Amino acid sequence: MSESSGGSGSRGQHRGGSQSSNGGRRGPGGQGGRGGQRSYGNRDNNRGGERGGYRGRGSDDNRDGRRNNRDDRRDNRSGQGNRDHRSGGRPNRGGQGQGDDRRRDRHNGPHRSGYREERINQRLQEPEIPSDVSPKELDPGIRQELRSLSKDNADKVAGHLVMAAALMDKDPEKALAHARAAKDRGGRVPITRETLGIAAYHAGQWKEALTELRAARRMAGGPGLLAVMADCERGLGHPGKAVELGHSPEAEELDPEGRAELAIVVAGAQHDLGENDAALAALEPESESTDLPAVTALRVTYAYADALLAVGDVPGARQWFERAIEMDTEDVLDSEARLRELKDA
Repeated sequence: MSESSGGSGSRGQHRGGSQSSNGGRRGPGGQGGRGGQRSYGNRDNNRGGERGGYRGRGSDDNRDGRRNNRDDRRDNRSGQGNRDHRSGGRPNRGGQGQGDDRRRDRHNGPHRSGYREERINQRLQEPEIPSDVSPKELDPGIRQELRSLSKDNADKVAGHLVMAAALMDKDPEKALAHARAAKDRGGRVPITRETLGIAAYHAGQWKEALTELRAARRMAGGPGLLAVMADCERGLGHPGKAVELGHSPEAEELDPEGRAELAIVVAGAQHDLGENDAALAALEPESESTDLPAVTALRVTYAYADALLAVGDVPGARQWFERAIEMDTEDVLDSEARLRELKDA
């Protein structure tokens, strides 16, 4: 779940056009990153994943709505927030080519008093989109989704999605502002809601993130970003709800990678509850999986080592931290430091 830094080939390191765990699309703030993934699972500096650092799916696919970008994020014991965005879809009353927006708006009935003024103020307060940002930086599938909007509005939404992806890692608050602007303009398009959810997650706005990710799931179908949603529940102080999501019918729809990411979050929630044996059991099947991308497999290995340590199996923990060190060719985790701690203990 990491996203990007600025710059034109890495501006949108997010999941904006990625596939969700059930094979569906994922939005620009969804996941992925420059060479790795964002981690979720234990935002409070423990047990492998960080609750605010969602690490999208595999390290070799682009999950950020842009075609060539990823960025990586350390998956250590310190946690960070996560992200996603959407909204809007209201007609842009100025300019031309507003047919689709206006048609949708007619079905909504009269607006409340002051609605037009509020919309104008929102547009005036939108963050600026740099002139070199192009809608073509988004994945073609996402651009296709935006065709339900007027051309001018679709381009604006696309620009905000690109910027949300680009800023998610280095400036989560600005990324969130762009994501909110995208939702404000195109809230009936699922990708805007998902992106706002991920952007809010990265910014530590767990409630907003959960609301938007639920909306995206309702609109687009499928299990949605279940691991991120579970991590938001942890962030809100509801580890029990995170565990429930791990046993929900939607969890059965996840692919192997999605199940592994969710297991990491669920294990973190069970640690929160003091259920260390259950945390180990949640990770056990994933520790044996041979179907995971390298970065996800690494994260599972680290989390499993930590879970072994939590139940008092120090020799087992050493063995699995050693495996993590062998797998971690880019030194993104702190496995070596953890192993040293065990040897010094």
